[in-house]
Amino acid sequence: MGSARSETRVFSGIGASPGIAIGTARVTDRSRVMVVEASVPPEDIPGEVVRFTAALSRSRDDLLALKESIAARRGAEHLYVVDAHLLILDDSMLRQGTIDLIERDGVNAEAALKKNLDKFKEFFAGIDDDYLRERFGDVETVVERILRHMVGKRHERIDAIDEGKRLIVAHDLSPTDILQMDKEKVVGFVTDLGGKTSHTSILARAFEIPAVVGLETITVEDIDGLPIIIDGTTGTIVVNPSEETFRDYLRRKQHYDYLEQELLKLKDLPAVTLDGHSMRLMGNIEFPEEIPSLKGHGGQGVGLYRTEMLYMNRPGLPDEEEQYRAYATIVENVAPEPVTIRTLDIGGDKLATDLHLEDEMNPAMGLRAIRLSLRRPEVFKSQLRAILRAGCKGSVRLFFPMISGIEEVRSAKAVLRECMEELRSAGIPFDEKIETGIMIEVPSAVTIADLLAREVDFFSVGTNDLIQYSLAIDRTNEHLAHLYQPLHPAILRSLKTVADAAHAAGIRVCMCGEMAGEPLYLPILLGLGFDELSMTAVSIPRVKKILRRARRSDAERLVARALTFATAAEVESFVKSEISARFSESFD
Repeated sequence: MGSARSETRVFSGIGASPGIAIGTARVTDRSRVMVVEASVPPEDIPGEVVRFTAALSRSRDDLLALKESIAARRGAEHLYVVDAHLLILDDSMLRQGTIDLIERDGVNAEAALKKNLDKFKEFFAGIDDDYLRERFGDVETVVERILRHMVGKRHERIDAIDEGKRLIVAHDLSPTDILQMDKEKVVGFVTDLGGKTSHTSILARAFEIPAVVGLETITVEDIDGLPIIIDGTTGTIVVNPSEETFRDYLRRKQHYDYLEQELLKLKDLPAVTLDGHSMRLMGNIEFPEEIPSLKGHGGQGVGLYRTEMLYMNRPGLPDEEEQYRAYATIVENVAPEPVTIRTLDIGGDKLATDLHLEDEMNPAMGLRAIRLSLRRPEVFKSQLRAILRAGCKGSVRLFFPMISGIEEVRSAKAVLRECMEELRSAGIPFDEKIETGIMIEVPSAVTIADLLAREVDFFSVGTNDLIQYSLAIDRTNEHLAHLYQPLHPAILRSLKTVADAAHAAGIRVCMCGEMAGEPLYLPILLGLGFDELSMTAVSIPRVKKILRRARRSDAERLVARALTFATAAEVESFVKSEISARFSESFD
């Protein structure tokens, strides 16, 4: 064991939050509680229910104490995570469902809770969207807290770490763990579990804490107290680095930190080309905790606010008041910049069980997004009224997802007008002049973009799905990943069709897919005529750097030439060659 501890070891995982961190490994116990099912005689069942409800109560006390601590450390705008966990803790499906299993199956409380968690897991497992599938982690985190109280297993708080320059090594970390991290003492973390779109990873990026996740077995390695380097950009971990490796990573870290500081100098500078053309650079967000990072990186508002989180982790639907409070919080914190809210974009089979919709063979192309909203107008209207009311707190725009034809747009706008009339009649203030748009993400919408443009105030192109549907590629299928090609001639022509149709009708065209945050694609999108780009906050300065060194006239010529090529490989080769020649210093 001694020799193993002295060897240099390299591990690879998923780069969840960019940056390089150098420090000492601190293994923290976040292992799952092992649950053994045991039969309980009838006379002891009430005692098991009491054990479970007592653990619920202690868990609630934990979260309330955390809420107070986080408010003092980071401010009230970061309490959404804890509030979400308190909501899960109070959920009737979690509480009553577990009690029912104890009483019906005659099993110990731990086993009943674990069985109940498995039901939640099934609920989330089939979700097509990475962001939404990862939300199961929040339920799992709450359940783990309850289990630890039932078995008497200590839950070490991250803010109790008082040594400096520690790198946390854990089986998993919760969003509340990230909120407790003091960057002077905890400089990064690595975990066995997790994905790039988990709530924990999103917060790590928002707070700029380097992180590598998905290492599977890093916690079984004997590394506690050893020097460790993590590269959150490449997903690499080096334990016990040699002096040469240490110096190499120290140089890389200094270079990375220098470039980040230089990029942040662009924060308050206008997003405008050398020949005077402006583009609005905005952020995609899911949680209020991401707003400080958005502002800190110079974001000009929110180009995509995903609302699905409000509908997840629960058997019941959020009411209008709950939604209004959530939207108003975002809008108030982003004001005076605009917030663009997307209405519900997920299939009913993956939502709250109150929707009572049947299973589908292909939910990705089934009753989801605007189709679901129009099928369930009471759910749709509750959300629309909440958005309209939030419009009084700042600048709000709303848009409808997965539009495939004119009828859907007109039907959605008719429901919106009904909601306006209901609020007006009730004397409730709302935004009378709210802008409405649609997502362009299916091929039929591209084909009739000129017709759709007459119906709305703006387009927002969701390239993730547009590329997937246009090229018939499941982007989550590792065998087909090489065919997911943003620069495919069909995609470039589709984007040109959409941008041209928008401008011919006098409306704006925005992009909120992953393509928008890739600096390499900026000249293409500029040349195509996109007015707004929305991306993760950390991407904004990099994109702005290219934009401020570009000329729109050059970008238009670049696009004209790119459109002459027949294959994605030819386009990519040409674009990379042109971009590296003109902006080589911007891709350090």
